[in-house]
Amino acid sequence: MKKGKIVNKADFLKKGDYAKEEYEGLIVCADNSTGKYNLGVEIDDENIVIIDQASPEQVNQRVQELSAKIPEIQKQYQTGSHIYHTSSEME
Repeated sequence: MKKGKIVNKADFLKKGDYAKEEYEGLIVCADNSTGKYNLGVEIDDENIVIIDQASPEQVNQRVQELSAKIPEIQKQYQTGSHIYHTSSEME
């Protein structure tokens, strides 16, 4: 999944066996094909914006870093000003 891409929530969740809403609006889903976790933010009831991908060793740190930014990210994507960037690149 490509960082910054808006996807249907069902499509985001179907790639893995495990998904959890760590914080209100932040969804973490295991990606079986890569062995990593996809991190996404809900922008409405049906869509998620892909924010990052993290290894099992990095996922807790990335969740903590992103948790305070969830409202800002949601606002930017809901208003169309897609200026959010993360420090790591997704494959």
